Amino acid sequence: MAALSSSAGCRSYVTQLPSSSSSSDETARRRNQRIPFSSNPRIFHHAKVSCQLNPRSSHPNVLRMQDGAVAPAMTTFESESSSNKLKESLLQTAPPEERKDAAGFDVNQNESTVTITVLGASGDLAKKKIFPALFALYYEDCLPKHFTIFGFARTKMTHAELRTMISKTLTCRIDKRENCDKKMDKFLDRCFYHSGQYDSQEDFAELNRKMREHEGGRVSNRLFYLSIPPNIFTEAVRCASQSASSVNGWTRVIVEKPFGRDSESSAALTKTLKQYLLEDQIFRIDHYLGKELVENLSIMRFSNLIFEPLWSRQYIRNVQLIFSEDFGTEGRGGYFDNYGIIRDIMQNHLLQILALFAMETPVSLDAEDIRNEKVKVLRSMRPLSLEDVVIGQYKSHTKGRTTYPGYTDDTTVPKDSLTPTFAAAALFIDNARWDGVPFLMKAGKALHNKIAEIRVQFRHVPGNLYNRNFGTDLDRATNELVIRVQPDEAIYLKINNKIPGLGMRLDRSYLNLHYAARYSKEIPDAYERLLLDAIEGERRLFIRSDELDAAWSLFTPVLKELEKKKIIPEYYPYGSRGPVGAHYLAARYNVRWGDIGSEQ
Repeated sequence: MAALSSSAGCRSYVTQLPSSSSSSDETARRRNQRIPFSSNPRIFHHAKVSCQLNPRSSHPNVLRMQDGAVAPAMTTFESESSSNKLKESLLQTAPPEERKDAAGFDVNQNESTVTITVLGASGDLAKKKIFPALFALYYEDCLPKHFTIFGFARTKMTHAELRTMISKTLTCRIDKRENCDKKMDKFLDRCFYHSGQYDSQEDFAELNRKMREHEGGRVSNRLFYLSIPPNIFTEAVRCASQSASSVNGWTRVIVEKPFGRDSESSAALTKTLKQYLLEDQIFRIDHYLGKELVENLSIMRFSNLIFEPLWSRQYIRNVQLIFSEDFGTEGRGGYFDNYGIIRDIMQNHLLQILALFAMETPVSLDAEDIRNEKVKVLRSMRPLSLEDVVIGQYKSHTKGRTTYPGYTDDTTVPKDSLTPTFAAAALFIDNARWDGVPFLMKAGKALHNKIAEIRVQFRHVPGNLYNRNFGTDLDRATNELVIRVQPDEAIYLKINNKIPGLGMRLDRSYLNLHYAARYSKEIPDAYERLLLDAIEGERRLFIRSDELDAAWSLFTPVLKELEKKKIIPEYYPYGSRGPVGAHYLAARYNVRWGDIGSEQ
């Protein structure tokens, strides 16, 4: 193992180097590298020259090759000239264009490098999120000593043009301890561009050649980020795995949502990806899992005695997961109309948060232990019925002198579209901890505010002596825990309190942890955390295939029913609180949406 350098302000981590001593080590290596690419003859040549002596090997008298073969090794009394002869004979077996890299294997074999390739480098996600996140990691010294970034897209572009495009979105927002311009220039010097087709093995083979030039004979670890439409995932993965996969380190692929449109298409996509990748190589990213308050969810619950005993049907009356945006599709309707708000937000972001919130205590903090508990929650959930779902679509609205367009006013959206831009749903977990507790979700666009939060409403106090002070509105006396994921991150608890004075007047007060006031350090962007996790091989915040299957099985039946019956959405004005039907849905379970009314 060889540790990669990192600063005190960043997580230290270790990159796996290939082992050459035991069958168990070989098994571990196979978990991080897809082997069966026999169709690529170049891999065979790499295997011949990628060899090393390991003094700790259980077979001290053999030289173990990268492909698993062994050859007699030099004994300690052999001369240095014998070593040089062996090296020269190995180089003669390699193609001429590869001898330059192989010649330095005894210099750099104990060093590793990470090459990050962003497929779809000219797209908005890459420009606005991925490259800025990579720069933030570099600025905080969280990237390894040796790293290279490649942008890959069909657009014709030079290295200089890519760097100019990237530089427009980079900011030294973390602090000013080092000259920003110099740090940015050093980062941009590590960024390169390669133009090619996503289904061309020749273009990926040329990318592989350029990667190897920058890797300089070191152990190569490669991370591919698929910031491309899902209909070309498979071809890109096939070409990358067969023509640009690492032969002596790990290869990992980050896959952006959407992961299909329903259970069938999702399963087909997973099956196809697994023709070229192992499950451990696939990192399905959901950027909401990288948000600070979502990651803090399990810490708040499992490390504070005050919360864990209350986390059950005995004390919690309902849980609300609320997501709202104060803008519409606005030119992006062509993409959105193929998916709708349920697929875009509820099936992934909100359902993942629900699973983290409701899971049992995992055996450990290991990624598989946590994901096992999430899967149990998803599989325990009651099938979603049409009567427990309300859908809506925003229409145009004039406020003052400003007219806001409706969803179908977007020129990229069909005029007769029934795609929901708002949805509310009541879900139930049929297990001992949560039986009978409604989990209410709502998500929408073009609403009155932009917010994402979790609201936990506790049960009424039995025999409350102060009920008369609240009149008939007992909800005013309900304790509520609010976890505001964004914006203006905060955790606060609503409690009942006496107003100072001679009378008996009660007030609803807030015990408030406001992150901006409590912590001076700026909260990292979710993509920074998730990219760093992918480089480290930490899978805790990425979605496993069985998680994905369980999530789709919950929503697929109701999605198909909505489309088959062509249910007309309830229309709501742009900038409103959404359809009235959402309030009737909540009232059916004796719940009032917690985001109604003014709050601190």
